[in-house]
Amino acid sequence: MTEATQAPPENQPEPQNEIPATPPHTDTLPSLEEQLREMELKVAEHHDAWLRAKAETENVRRRAQEDIAKAHKFGIEKFAGELLPVKDSLEAALASEKQTVEDLRSGVELTLKQLVAAFEKSSLKEINPVGEKFDPNRHQAMGMVESEQEANTVVHVLQKGYLIAERVLRPALVMVAKGKDT
Repeated sequence: MTEATQAPPENQPEPQNEIPATPPHTDTLPSLEEQLREMELKVAEHHDAWLRAKAETENVRRRAQEDIAKAHKFGIEKFAGELLPVKDSLEAALASEKQTVEDLRSGVELTLKQLVAAFEKSSLKEINPVGEKFDPNRHQAMGMVESEQEANTVVHVLQKGYLIAERVLRPALVMVAKGKDT
């Protein structure tokens, strides 16, 4: 016999790339019951997290509604605080028994300055559109008059209008030019 046909010696190790004849140990794999219990725990954990997120979302929604209600209720608070000195000045003027016309006039002028300052702090602006083109979004025409000005130009303001943060609070009542006769 030749060396190639001889059986390998018994003390030599078998090649490593062969597949073992016995399946891997089944005691290391979790049983179906264990897998089911594990999945049930995960489901319970996710359900709990979902309930907590849902509750938190509901709390945020409720707090936002409360904040909006408070903003509506107390939104005027700053403006009202600015108007209190104006009221105080008017009451002081009426409480004084011996006033001259000049004193009364200077007191009213001072009170008007306080009111204008309160308006400015609250973004309340006056619309006095004399000489401007008529804008139906900001002006209310009370009539038309003959004028040398261009047609649809504000000639006279009967009552000033007001804007609050660039939104019309009250339109200006105006008289508008008819335009020159041709």
